[in-house]
Amino acid sequence: MVGELIDKYIWLLETLLNAGPGGLSLEELQERYEDRYDAAYPRRSFNNHRSAILDAFGVEILCDRRTRRYYIPGGDDSLDATSTTRWLVDTFTVGSVLSIGKERLSGRVSVDEVPSGHRHLTTIMKAMLDGREIAIGYEKYTASGAEPLTVRPYALKEVARRWYLIGFCLERNALRVYGLDRIRSLRETGKSFTLPKDFDAEGLFRVSYGVYLPDEGEKPVIIRIKASPKETRYLRDLPIHPTQELEETLPDGSSIFRIFLIPNEDFIMELCRRGPRIEVLSPSSLRSAVADEHKKAAKLYEDI
Repeated sequence: MVGELIDKYIWLLETLLNAGPGGLSLEELQERYEDRYDAAYPRRSFNNHRSAILDAFGVEILCDRRTRRYYIPGGDDSLDATSTTRWLVDTFTVGSVLSIGKERLSGRVSVDEVPSGHRHLTTIMKAMLDGREIAIGYEKYTASGAEPLTVRPYALKEVARRWYLIGFCLERNALRVYGLDRIRSLRETGKSFTLPKDFDAEGLFRVSYGVYLPDEGEKPVIIRIKASPKETRYLRDLPIHPTQELEETLPDGSSIFRIFLIPNEDFIMELCRRGPRIEVLSPSSLRSAVADEHKKAAKLYEDI
C-alpha cells in the first residue's frame, strides 16, 4: 500500500515534467491515470497527491488559472536543485519502468540486488512523511538477538548497495544510524514527532565517508592522494567524495587530488579497494593505515 502510494507520487511528478511548461488539465491527468492504474482519479486524490509531493520532495504543482492546466514551475530544474530529490525520482521511476516491462525486457536489463532496499524502505518513508515514531527490532552483527528500539526516522541514506536509517533513538537519547538489512521487525507507534528545524542529512555527512557519524571532537583533515592515469579518468567522472578537488596533473598523466574529510574505516577500505592505482601522500597516519591493510592482505598470499 505504501509503496503503491509513493509510486503514484512519482508517476504524477514524471507525467507533469514530461508535459513541459504547458502542463496538463485535470481531465488529461485523470485519463492518463486511468490508463496507468486502471482506476478513477478523483480531484480529491489529485489534491492530496499534490500536497504530499510538496511535503516529501519540496516540488510545487501549480495551476494556471487562465487555462486551468497544472504544471511544475522550472520543470526539471526544480528537481535538479536538490540532488536527493532528483535521485529519488529517478530511482523510483526506473523501478516502475522495470516492473511494467519486466516480461518484455526479461534478460536484457541487469541491476544489482540491494538486499536492504525492499522490506522496510517505503514503510519508513511513509513514517517520515507522517512524522511518526517507529518501533524496530534491531540486530547488530555483533549481537545474537534483536534489541527493541524506538526511533524517530529523520532520513534515509543509500551507500554501497545498502540502505540506512538515520534517526533519533529514544533509548539512547542520541542520533544513530541503522542498516535496514539488520532491522528484524518494524511498526509505527502512532506517536508523532517534529523534525528539528536545523536537521540536514547532507550536512551531517558532509565531511564524513559512508554512514559514519563523526564522533564528538573529530575534525576533517586535508587528504592528498596520487591516482594513476587510468584511475584519474575514473575519479574525474565519479569523485570519491564531494569535497574532492584536482590539485595537479603530472606529465605522465597521473594526478594528485585533495579531499577534505574525516578518514574513517570505510574510507580506508575504499582506498584499499583501488589497490596500486591510488597512493596516499598525506597525512602520514592515513598513509600508514592503508599500508598496514595492504600488508595484512599480502601476508595471506605469502605461500604463492
